[in-house]
Amino acid sequence: MAITAAMVKELREMTGAGMMDCKKALGETNGDMDAAVEFLRKNGQAKAEKKAGRIAAEGLCRVIVEGNTAAVVEVNSETDFVAKNEEFQNFVQAVAEQALKSDAANMEAFMAESWNLDSSKTVKEALVEKVAIIGENLNIRRFEKLVTDGCLVSYTHGGGRIGVIVEADTDVVNDEVKECLTNVAMQIAALAPKYVSREEIDAAYIEHEKEILRAQIMNDPKESQKPEKVIEGMIAGRINKELKEICLVDQVYVKAEDGKQTVGQYVASVAKAAGANLSIKRFVRFETGEGIEKKNEDFAAEVAAQLG
Repeated sequence: MAITAAMVKELREMTGAGMMDCKKALGETNGDMDAAVEFLRKNGQAKAEKKAGRIAAEGLCRVIVEGNTAAVVEVNSETDFVAKNEEFQNFVQAVAEQALKSDAANMEAFMAESWNLDSSKTVKEALVEKVAIIGENLNIRRFEKLVTDGCLVSYTHGGGRIGVIVEADTDVVNDEVKECLTNVAMQIAALAPKYVSREEIDAAYIEHEKEILRAQIMNDPKESQKPEKVIEGMIAGRINKELKEICLVDQVYVKAEDGKQTVGQYVASVAKAAGANLSIKRFVRFETGEGIEKKNEDFAAEVAAQLG
């Protein structure tokens, strides 16, 4: 398969690896992008994160909590200018209120629902109308709704760049517990964990990461010469470090005075003080534009070209 410059560029953006390394990886994998990412990771030339974690679009996230129900939505716009527009912000609020009352199981069903502000329209038709009014392409990208018998708290960061909902199982709901959960929501916004705890992680994922780490070690001239027992210890240590970063309860609590207390230990200490059975059940974290590649546009150049 012929390897094109566009393929090399895409792989570079996905992995952060060098141009020649990307070209070689594509050549070795016959142009298979996913296999090329694996090739680069195993050779220590790519970051673990892929393109899906990049922030590359404008818009807002909005969170609403009413009693035992909460919803978070992300609505995208083309420019940050529109994201700051009152008309757009009011529309995002209305979409969030729609999501809070929705029983839709997916985006297709959500978009087909009757629009709460005007039952003669669907959500999709309301969006199309708003595009015509604002004059910029808009997209209701995603929503999630949580209903619980426990406690729900929310946190919004950066004026709507990040929206977080935390659900906790608790038999005590007081100011101390709510403050604790709000602090946890801020932690999630800041450090973007993927799981609440290690129990949620598929064993196959861990085994796959071990294979990647082993390949990296075996491709290192010095590390590959170490005894097998040492190599196994290195792999275990690196896996443990990775899990501490992606599991919420294992992360170091950002407000910890000693710089060592984990989120799990912090929640346990608040639970003890409140005489509560308190545990984090799940969370939702939306970050505006996450996983969307934004076009690089030079508006000044565009205007200059039109003028002359």
